[in-house]
Amino acid sequence: MSGYAIFDTVIGRCGIAWAEPGVSGVQLPEAREIGTRRRLLQLFPDARELRPPPEIQGAIDGIAALLRGKPAELSDVRLDMTGVPPFNARVYEFVRTIPRGETRSYAEVAASLKATGAVHSVAQALAKNPFVLIVPCHRVLEAGGYADRISPFAGTISKRRLLSIDGATGTASKTLFDVLLPVAPPRAQG
Repeated sequence: MSGYAIFDTVIGRCGIAWAEPGVSGVQLPEAREIGTRRRLLQLFPDARELRPPPEIQGAIDGIAALLRGKPAELSDVRLDMTGVPPFNARVYEFVRTIPRGETRSYAEVAASLKATGAVHSVAQALAKNPFVLIVPCHRVLEAGGYADRISPFAGTISKRRLLSIDGATGTASKTLFDVLLPVAPPRAQG
């Protein structure tokens, strides 16, 4: 039987789903709790709202602590990798080793997996990460340190905000100007 629970954090009401093998997914807050609940049930339609078993409650407590900016050890939380492609599972396992307050680029993750040509595949795997925070995909940035994208499981929370809570520094944000004109215009002679 699979279950889910909605729980309080300093950033709003989050959700977690689980099955026998472990956590199936984490949903960060949407604008309203009903949106968080609806999103979780779309992803895990067989889940029933249940009281979390002790292992899942431990994951909830860790997520809540992490969102308060406190150190939290989530690396021992079991994940339900049913249906997760093998490459994505490898990406998630590596990303779980990135320490709080540190970041890596998609290219660095690919190189660590000995898959240097797979930068796009790493980005795609993280874009589908159902284990937000337990697999801290917010710690993986685009080249240049850009921190604008995050998994759809992040609700209304931005990657930059999660990195700020994490204590990471040096992230950038793309503007429309950066996207339309990625190279600096030539300087005027004068």
